[in-house]
Amino acid sequence: MTLMKLENISFTYETEPVLRDLSLSIQEQDFIGLIGPNGSGKSTLLKIMGAIMKPDSGSVRFKESPVAKINKKLFAQSVSWIPQDHPMVFPFKVSEIVLMGRHPYLSPLSFESEEDFEITRRAMETTMTSQFADRYFNEISGGEKQRVMIASALAQRPEMMLLDEPTAALDLKYQIQILNILKNLNTAHNMTLIMAMHDLNLAASFCNRLILLDEGQIVRDGTPEQVLEKDILERVYGIEIDLDAKDGNIRVHPVIEN
Repeated sequence: MTLMKLENISFTYETEPVLRDLSLSIQEQDFIGLIGPNGSGKSTLLKIMGAIMKPDSGSVRFKESPVAKINKKLFAQSVSWIPQDHPMVFPFKVSEIVLMGRHPYLSPLSFESEEDFEITRRAMETTMTSQFADRYFNEISGGEKQRVMIASALAQRPEMMLLDEPTAALDLKYQIQILNILKNLNTAHNMTLIMAMHDLNLAASFCNRLILLDEGQIVRDGTPEQVLEKDILERVYGIEIDLDAKDGNIRVHPVIEN
């Protein structure tokens, strides 16, 4: 089933084109890695999918309905957005941050129900954040913050989750931990995931579909085996690389000249 369809999307920052006549379809239970060099349009594409930004031209549909015409609260019940940075000015506890994920289901004058608290509790269990529920968000580590934000997004009960560089600036332990959580959401909870990533090897290991962007256009869309080809990657990234394929896993290595 097609969850979201983008047709002929273009977007320009001031005078700089970022996305150019881009079209793609996202299927139910896809786990997509958006890859490509800096400035290729990954974050902008995610923001347009999440209705954070509007394209200059083209259309975005969610389940055949134009996203621009869907009530924002209803859209937030189906599609959650996790940005790369999580600045938090006020001293909220972790449990409060996760509970905020239930806001799309509340009316302006209503309070959280027992069901909301139960959904929040399960989201924290799934993301292994229950142990620091009573700690303040600004006191926990970067990897723990990222898991909390995933828990808050999960509390929205979305069908689709959009993540901008979810493992950026984290050490390898937290990168693998977070990607394992996301993989479980995809396989065990049937959630559709689209995330921007720089690490090609991690993207190939966890995603079932990669979309390679360059200068605002899709260069290749398919399985990791179909997308991670030596000549294409060398042209897009402008470096010489080696590819290893062992036990069904692809590894990309830049060639370092002595």
